[in-house]
Amino acid sequence: MTVWILAVLVGALVLDRIVGDPPALWARLPHPVVLFGHGIAFFDRRLNRETLAPATRRRNGVVSIVLLLALAVAVGLVLSDLFRALGLVGFVLELLVVAVFLAQKSLGDHVAAVAVGLRTDGLDGGRRAVALIVGRDPQALDEPGVCRAAIESLAENFADGVVAPAFWYALGGLPGIFAYKMLNTADSMIGHKSVKYLDFGWASARLDDLANWPAARLSSLLVAAAAWALQGSQAARQSLSVTLRDSGLHRSPNSGWPEAAMAGALDIQLTGPRIYGGERVSEPMINGSGRPVATARDIETAVGLFYASCTALTVLAALLLAAALIV
Repeated sequence: MTVWILAVLVGALVLDRIVGDPPALWARLPHPVVLFGHGIAFFDRRLNRETLAPATRRRNGVVSIVLLLALAVAVGLVLSDLFRALGLVGFVLELLVVAVFLAQKSLGDHVAAVAVGLRTDGLDGGRRAVALIVGRDPQALDEPGVCRAAIESLAENFADGVVAPAFWYALGGLPGIFAYKMLNTADSMIGHKSVKYLDFGWASARLDDLANWPAARLSSLLVAAAAWALQGSQAARQSLSVTLRDSGLHRSPNSGWPEAAMAGALDIQLTGPRIYGGERVSEPMINGSGRPVATARDIETAVGLFYASCTALTVLAALLLAAALIV
């Protein structure tokens, strides 16, 4: 981790927290993640035809994600060298690029909108708002289900939308964050276990699990730190206890960590049985001894914990920067 990278990271975290993703900007310019999606779709159309044998589709999926990651790293290297050559101007440009790949304000705003929707328009309003951030069928959710879905999405996306890109930028600079976002986008597009993508998306899904492993665990510690700051030591201990006990109950090897940490901090039950695309997914409740009924107030408390967790991440980056400057 160089001083440049850590200084950029601190600035990008602060900028994203304040500004987020301005809709007016992305109405005029393609978001980098959209460009990544076009590249993934290009390989999908050509190498994932239904007429191909499963083994061939799996091999093609491996080749596709390797090439896409290589392209992402190459672009990151070129931009990194260019920005370093531009001095202060390059520093600002790199800071802006990194901020684009973080999702603090946009995530917090979308989840907070679910509580607003519930309070202003009742269950229908909550369902409309939560449909923008989760993949499950909103019409199958009652009000506590809407609240749980929003909180689960907040916790999971804190790990892979904030902590993971920050981690991989700190570790690998622009090549690291570009590769991570390419992989994470591929997982969301082709990494699910449908008939079409079970084989072609296999490599993307497995690599995404690996890439998110450290961030998921770090995110649970940050949530516990936020619980300690906002709610006291008892909430922090409960957050850590539920994480260690229940994180493995989730079908994902990573999502259970931040979700269990949030469930413990809020003392509510999360996950459990739910419906995706008309199919029921049965999982045990995380923090089964917690409150069974989540409310709009729990969403608001969770958003506060989320922002405090983001602050803890920024403080951690700033401490690393200070240490690098001293050394």
